[in-house]
Amino acid sequence: MRGLWAALLAAVVVVVSAGSPGAARPRPPGYGRLAASSAIVTADQATRAVYVLSPDQARWDADSGDGVLWSWSADDGEELADLGPGTSWTNPSEVKFRELDGRRYLLATASGGLAAVIGYPDRSVYWAADTGTGNAHSIDLLPDGDVAVAASTGGYVRLYAAAAGSRVTRHAQVALAGAHGVHWDPGTRLLWALGSRQLLGLRVGGDPEDPALSVVHRIALPTRDGHDLAPVMSSPGRLWVTTASAVYQFSTSQRAFVSYPLQSRINGPGVKSIGDDPRTGQILVARPEPGHSCAWCTSRLTLYNPDGSRTLLRGGMYKARWWTTRRD
Repeated sequence: MRGLWAALLAAVVVVVSAGSPGAARPRPPGYGRLAASSAIVTADQATRAVYVLSPDQARWDADSGDGVLWSWSADDGEELADLGPGTSWTNPSEVKFRELDGRRYLLATASGGLAAVIGYPDRSVYWAADTGTGNAHSIDLLPDGDVAVAASTGGYVRLYAAAAGSRVTRHAQVALAGAHGVHWDPGTRLLWALGSRQLLGLRVGGDPEDPALSVVHRIALPTRDGHDLAPVMSSPGRLWVTTASAVYQFSTSQRAFVSYPLQSRINGPGVKSIGDDPRTGQILVARPEPGHSCAWCTSRLTLYNPDGSRTLLRGGMYKARWWTTRRD
């Protein structure tokens, strides 16, 4: 018996030695991840549709449905016919996934003016409105059921009393030149909004059927033309902020722009959307594709940590996000 234990101990020593720190190779970023990636949702201007896409495929084909897990367009059906989707659903711009009272929703806007909150997966309409010609560019759903919309050429952030009904257009409004992004942050309980030169922290007042907005923070951007605003899932209390020339992280507690991992690789011009997957930490970036027939669109998304790419065949994507209800 002693001989058997001695043999087993020797085998263990060999295994441990082979895996000792001195002999180990450097582990790549993301090594040892157990969680599966979140799905990806994108606004595709080529087909005027929103797609939820499999993260495990390198290429998706909307025509055949290969890699498409779910899709929606305001052009389908009659539920939004009263809002003139033929024009109001021109150039879909924003897509997000949110949860309210145990139900999940797709949030979408289009440059033509349509803003909508659509049930997932049943496609029922929670709220929708034609916001006009101000280029509706971003949207968020607040915990009280109201809906915030940022419009870039309109130069405003609106908080619609969506909790009062599916077509209610009553709203509070704050001026913000070049308003491109809006995000409800549960940590600060503020509605953050990104414009061409400023990042605003907005306090929500009133009640859901008659909301009010007031500015409590006004932060100058380091560079011009703010574009995307999204939570940093790996660092609660931070926001991704993109401008025409750079990608930043903003600390809501410090009210300052701060450095972040992989900044030297990710930072760059023209980023239309960015976000990190709460399941894996992988970073998803959409930026215009050189030579694309649409100057602000792309058929290819870029991934970091680990690096990679995903392609929507014949696509004209504008923004793309991880399909997650978290809003850290």
